[in-house]
Amino acid sequence: MDEKNKASWERALHPDTLKKNIITASIFSMAFEMLKSSIIEKIKGFFIDGFDENGIIVSSEYKEKVLSLNRSSLYASLKWLQNINAIDDKDLESFERIKKCRNILAHEMLSFASSGVDFDVSEVFREMVELLRKIEIWWFENLEMAIDPETYPEDLDLEQVVPGPVWSIQMLIDIALGPEEEARKYYDYFVDTQIELNELVK
Repeated sequence: MDEKNKASWERALHPDTLKKNIITASIFSMAFEMLKSSIIEKIKGFFIDGFDENGIIVSSEYKEKVLSLNRSSLYASLKWLQNINAIDDKDLESFERIKKCRNILAHEMLSFASSGVDFDVSEVFREMVELLRKIEIWWFENLEMAIDPETYPEDLDLEQVVPGPVWSIQMLIDIALGPEEEARKYYDYFVDTQIELNELVK
């Protein structure tokens, strides 16, 4: 075995490296699924037309105004978001980069572990979180705040708002890849909260 292959296998089989790379790829894939859900499900929810014994009834307008834009519900949803100026051309380009990187990490795990990849995973991760946040904030500002503006302070700084999905991703990153003190703060907070709740119901 030549030195290059030997070095690659040493990196791939080192427990710390392998575990970190597997966790990184897994969280990246989870975050990508959350991004897809934010793109598709938020729009579908916007077109809900009631409920029946089978669950949610989606308005016929969803098919006419969204699904007609592309055979893929994902790309139809992206196009709809672009049409209402929630995202732009750069965001669509960003999504394509994110999707390509996700596919590489998901389907070439061993190569990622041994030889790395030709892109900065942390940078693409940041790009994905930014796109997710942009979409979530658009819905927050144009739907939630618009429906019930009195619930929110007039001087609310949207830059300080952390949407639930974005917070969830950050929590996963902190717990799985962050230092021990970052990982434990969520667990400690949960335990302390449960203790306080138990005390209240006594």
